Amino acid sequence: MTFRRFVINNVVGNKRIYAAYFLSSMFTVIVFFTFAMFAFHPVFSQGDINEYALFGMGVAGGIIYVFSFFFVLYSMGSFLQSRKKEFGLLMLQGMTMRQIRFMVFLENMFIGIFATVIGILLGTVFSKFILLIAENILVIEESLYFYFPLWAMVISFGSFMLLFLVISFFVTFVLRSKKLAELIKANQQPKKEPKASKLLTFLAVSLIAIGYVTAIRVEGVEVIAAMIPVIIVVTIGTYFLFTQLSVFLINLLKKRKKFFWKKTNMILLSDLSYRMKDNARTFFMVAIISTVAFSAIGTLFGLQSYLTSGLKVANPYSFTYYEDDEQTNEEIERDLQTVNQLLEKNQLEAEQVSVTLQYFETVDEELIFIASESMYNEFAQLLNRNLLQLEENEIVGVRQSAAIIGGYVDDPLIDQPIELESGLSLVLKDVVDGDVLPVTDVHYVVSDEVYQRLPDPVRTEGKTVWNVTDGKEADVIEVGEQLTEALNVQSSYHFQALDYMIYTVNKSYGPILFIGLFIGIVFFVSAGSFLYFRLFTDLDQDKEKFAAIAKIGLTNKELKKVITRQTAILFFAPIVLAIIHGAVALTALSHLFDYNLVKESTVVLSSFFIIQMVYFLIVRVSYIKQIKRFYNI
Repeated sequence: MTFRRFVINNVVGNKRIYAAYFLSSMFTVIVFFTFAMFAFHPVFSQGDINEYALFGMGVAGGIIYVFSFFFVLYSMGSFLQSRKKEFGLLMLQGMTMRQIRFMVFLENMFIGIFATVIGILLGTVFSKFILLIAENILVIEESLYFYFPLWAMVISFGSFMLLFLVISFFVTFVLRSKKLAELIKANQQPKKEPKASKLLTFLAVSLIAIGYVTAIRVEGVEVIAAMIPVIIVVTIGTYFLFTQLSVFLINLLKKRKKFFWKKTNMILLSDLSYRMKDNARTFFMVAIISTVAFSAIGTLFGLQSYLTSGLKVANPYSFTYYEDDEQTNEEIERDLQTVNQLLEKNQLEAEQVSVTLQYFETVDEELIFIASESMYNEFAQLLNRNLLQLEENEIVGVRQSAAIIGGYVDDPLIDQPIELESGLSLVLKDVVDGDVLPVTDVHYVVSDEVYQRLPDPVRTEGKTVWNVTDGKEADVIEVGEQLTEALNVQSSYHFQALDYMIYTVNKSYGPILFIGLFIGIVFFVSAGSFLYFRLFTDLDQDKEKFAAIAKIGLTNKELKKVITRQTAILFFAPIVLAIIHGAVALTALSHLFDYNLVKESTVVLSSFFIIQMVYFLIVRVSYIKQIKRFYNI
């Protein structure tokens, strides 16, 4: 048997451990290949997507490539750490350290070549499916048809061959030789009982608590100022949480004899403190990486919702036409006719309401907009909102949303009686939140009787709105685009189409969301792979440990319970902490924009938790099967 055949057989024989390394590497190749495939797609090169989006995809591909380098490097380091005994046995058989280094180099290149080739092939096979997903996320008018991505294949293959080559050289260079006895007995070295520092334990709790409280309490621009300090404090606290606090809590549970001696808790806790201490750095890294993934994706989804919701709140009508003083009645009538003709041509049914908004001056020389009760209710009926009922001399303040930025606008007069220059005094009945009338300012509503007695307005504005009740969404967007281009000429701005504006925002924002989603998924999958490596790195030791425990007389059911509980703690401790970190981060973001992100945060965080749960169940079945198969217990 040749040396290369020996290396190949060794990889195949260790397929259990190499599986996660291979699959994760293959996945990063697929993602990198996907970005390359988009970058060279003819539709993009013809200008359907702007150059900044393509630049963003290139940067994202670079981030994934750099992250892949460190991920593969870490994976190889963990794998080699678990093979000390194997290296010792090989040296016992006469293999030199130089040959071991060459073996590791060939193994890594063997895995790298296959991961790259299969990743590119799978990316090509599923490219049409990926293109369909991207077409919807990116909001591209032209179909992303399938093409043979030759350049994407060449660049992906060359980039990852270089990556695996560099890592293979690096790993073999840093692989140090040790005494044969140390390698043979690597897994038999006694470990000191983990102990936790009370000071560092207190510091972990204090730092995370301070970071959380600060992130939740700050609002507005204070969020940006507090961001870096909070990140630093929470990161340090997270490290001490896994290295000190986790061990402290486990040791505390051990001292509670009633709990410690209950059923299988002794078996669980006796080994858990060692596992938590040994894997503390891995858990810390997984928690931070997962937090970045959760926060990034949650932020992107939240910002998209914030932008589109802001447009809907600022003006909820399908189409809005604004008049100005420089227009003649003939020009206004011609524009309104253009809108109605285009709606009829595209078979869109819409309800139309026209209004003249009147602004009045108070005794304090404040300019306020006042609407009549019937005017307000006419628009409220159009949107199926609550109607107002006012008595004489009563006035209702309406706190209107401020376009797409900054939440509600407050006015010093909103909760005060209004006294106009004419001497008319109005009693404030209530203040309501609303987006009924087509204005973005704080305004007031009075009864029709009072409205007739108001003085001449200081300023007037004419507006007409249409709310589409029947028609295809694509037609509404197309009509909105045509009317926006036709009526908003030069510096004039007379027309606003809600669906077309949202479509434009989604189209501009789509590439950012697409890039962030892919990067976040890569980070999360890599974090899960780290946990897989750490779990299966200690598998041989666990086999001996659980075989010895089985001799005590525990049943298979009890052993499964112990393994499941221990594995669940190791798998979910960093992920649950990352979810909490992510929830706090997204809460701070909602305070920055004064916009509720509970829905978006819940969707993102729960989705990742479900994925992690499925991943855990798959790994648990494989892990238990390996232990039971080896010792036949």
